[in-house]
Amino acid sequence: MQYAMNMKKSTIKYLFYFFFFFVVLACGRAKQVDVVRSGSNALIHETSPYLLQHASNPVDWVPWSKEALAQAKSEGKLVLVSIGYASCHWCHVMESETFEDQEVADLMNEHFINIKVDREERPDVDNVYMTALQLITGSGGWPLNVITLPNGNPLYGGTYHTREQWMQVLLDVNKFYTEDTQKAKEYGEMLAKGIQETNKIVPLTHSDETSAVNLQESISKWKTNWDLDWGGDRGDEKFMMPTNLSFLLNYSSIKKEEESMEHVQNTLNKMALGGIYDQVGGGFFRYSTDTYWKVPHFEKMLYDNAQMLRIYSTAMKEFDADLYREIVVGITDFLEREMKHPFGGYYAALDADTEGTEGEYYLWQEAELKAVLEDDFDLFAAYYSLPSQRMMEDNSIVLFKDKPDKLFANDHGISNAEFRDLKLKWNSLLLGIRQKRIAPRKDDKVITSWNSLLMIGFLEAYSASGNEAFLNKSLEILEFLKKYSLKENQLIHSYKEGGSHVPGFLEDYAFLIEALIKLYTLTLNQDHLDLAVTLNSHVIDTFSDQGSGMFKFNQKEELISPLVLTHDGVLPSPNASMALNLFHLGHILGKKEFLEKSKNMVASMVPSIRSDGQAYGKWNELLMHISLPYMEVVVVGDNSKTLIQKLHKKHLPNTLIVGSEKENGFPLFNNRFYTGKSMIYVCRNNTCKLPVALPEQAIDLIYMSYEEF
Repeated sequence: MQYAMNMKKSTIKYLFYFFFFFVVLACGRAKQVDVVRSGSNALIHETSPYLLQHASNPVDWVPWSKEALAQAKSEGKLVLVSIGYASCHWCHVMESETFEDQEVADLMNEHFINIKVDREERPDVDNVYMTALQLITGSGGWPLNVITLPNGNPLYGGTYHTREQWMQVLLDVNKFYTEDTQKAKEYGEMLAKGIQETNKIVPLTHSDETSAVNLQESISKWKTNWDLDWGGDRGDEKFMMPTNLSFLLNYSSIKKEEESMEHVQNTLNKMALGGIYDQVGGGFFRYSTDTYWKVPHFEKMLYDNAQMLRIYSTAMKEFDADLYREIVVGITDFLEREMKHPFGGYYAALDADTEGTEGEYYLWQEAELKAVLEDDFDLFAAYYSLPSQRMMEDNSIVLFKDKPDKLFANDHGISNAEFRDLKLKWNSLLLGIRQKRIAPRKDDKVITSWNSLLMIGFLEAYSASGNEAFLNKSLEILEFLKKYSLKENQLIHSYKEGGSHVPGFLEDYAFLIEALIKLYTLTLNQDHLDLAVTLNSHVIDTFSDQGSGMFKFNQKEELISPLVLTHDGVLPSPNASMALNLFHLGHILGKKEFLEKSKNMVASMVPSIRSDGQAYGKWNELLMHISLPYMEVVVVGDNSKTLIQKLHKKHLPNTLIVGSEKENGFPLFNNRFYTGKSMIYVCRNNTCKLPVALPEQAIDLIYMSYEEF
């Protein structure tokens, strides 16, 4: 995760001076300590799986609330904010080693008001204090442990601590606060200002900021960090970053940029063959712990799989590869089998650990595989190159492949159909064995923003394949969200029966609006567009930040800094998503003010895009729309749905496809209808070429427009 750091040098120097006054964290692990439990704390009344995991700690945890901060002020105590999530491996380790220890708990309870936060329920709280940690240490992660003044201004930030480290931190910070309260307040105020600085955006409106030159400069700098051998960006660990891959795929398709296209395809291939993809059960793990995509960190997150479903579906259109179809089916099967709520939404995550051991559910021993596969073992071992797979400390096997199925089958004299049947047999056997094991814990919240991303993924799979099952899955999610997460046209962030309902954040609105627009363009059902317009109006009325020209992350100002999130992380930037929504709605509805707002937003981000394109992939997508030919394809007449389905099966980036079976009031459809005829208009800036009758003709016109630039 990357954060824009634009603080003044003097401020940074001051922050680091105070940071090194405290404890420099080590990376070692403490010995296991005896666990002493003392009943339940206030978290027992929560529904978050993460908070409930800590409900029997001897620490007097309380959930995030105004009341907790008010108590700290009245008692003059420091606040300890510990942030994590249910599937976080090192969160579990620190709980076991530290928060379950009575001596640690006594120290925490005596001197601090102790607040536990599920980052997935309160991403706003997490973002504020993660920014503090980034400012202090230059890095981040979870568990995120921050010690703050009673007013919420941070004094100290760190991630995983051993028991001994943690106790020393508590003693040192409390001593500093009690012995020199004024200096502590000055430091907290300085750090709070630093957080506020990172959320300041200078609004720009210069049209030359949105030229294609800036887009090219962004990609040129970004290329220097690509791993051209193994895909992705260079690093000892690798995250999948589907937002970036989506932009690069679209850009290289328009510009016929071979190096970018090859990089995207190579990355998709390496991930699909690697251990980061669950070769037996489908779906992607969180990230790769090596540079080769081979050994994953074993948690599975809904947002990762939603976005990977989208990029592999898009890649199906561009490359027509069987491997990508297999991945789309594998992700979907995994989600349906292990992540689906009975009423239609999808759960948040699966834990990395089983009974305290990371990856235990997914790993294999050679003897076990031999017993299950019998005569097929040798071929299976060759397929997964088992002699080179023992990459875990106990010789456990992570399954990953060295070559695509067709090449392997050809090398071994097996037909593609025969090998496909063999793989189905192997996966069925191994999945059956796995399902008898103790399963990882499930975080069963249904998060609005993540489910909206999955809606988009299913819709892209539908447009690529024409399989209406994918469309129906997206519609099921929408019905769930409308029933359980949408009240009087306002969203909640996450749903769990009996749980408290935090008002929706910008990401919830932005991603759902994006999904609704896509659903409208695929189905022609104006109800979806109407809901998108309603939610968009709420965002403008409630989330607008006048100073930056952007949108705030949360509806209410209740934290130490306003949040204006512009960079991509594991989720796309919610501001970039909203800017894209305004761009699309501007074209569909003929709203010039939406188009102007969208253009001004991306203009403000161009300096960041130029210098660090890999952190701004979603903004790059919008800059591409504005600076390269953007086509409006208008389909009218009784046969509109069929024609639109055929158009969507082609990869047509920088293209808005809309249709209607009857006349409506939208400017794009004015004077386009002819009685008894279905026609396709290819337009740019609402100026259209002569209509054509066949999708192939329209596609040729679109490609000709690409070639003009």
